[in-house]
Amino acid sequence: MTYGPEQPSHDAPRRQPAPPVVLDVGADTKVRALAGGAVAGVIGLVAILSALTGQTTGSEGTAVAVGLVGLVFLGIGLLPLIAWKKVARPRRLVFDAFGVRWHQEMEHLWEFHTVENGYRLPLGSSPRHIPVIERAMRQHRPGAYLGIRDEGFTVGLV
Repeated sequence: MTYGPEQPSHDAPRRQPAPPVVLDVGADTKVRALAGGAVAGVIGLVAILSALTGQTTGSEGTAVAVGLVGLVFLGIGLLPLIAWKKVARPRRLVFDAFGVRWHQEMEHLWEFHTVENGYRLPLGSSPRHIPVIERAMRQHRPGAYLGIRDEGFTVGLV
């Protein structure tokens, strides 16, 4: 059978799949960790310097207590630098035709909380990610997507 020039051939171009959506859910973690560490470090240094230079009121016990509190705050301030490799690691979600992919550091979300044989991604204090995730899942995996549900609880620090 032959086709005329106006009839489609079997070599018609196929529709290309939509490009994957990449979402970095840990993008602002580095900034928050450094800012919190800097504030705690400055408070610790001020307390230590105050204790060492006699800028505290009270006995020597008060100066020792202020110095110890300063050491605690200085330690908190150094934590982001000590754990920088963990703080600065990539946390990218990739939404494509296969579903959701991420790096190994998010494997702890497998069967998290009440989910069986699946992943649960708690969004916590990142509600700005909800529309992006919703759009990506509806575009790439509408049959597997169960939607975003508020389960009325929080896990960890929010």
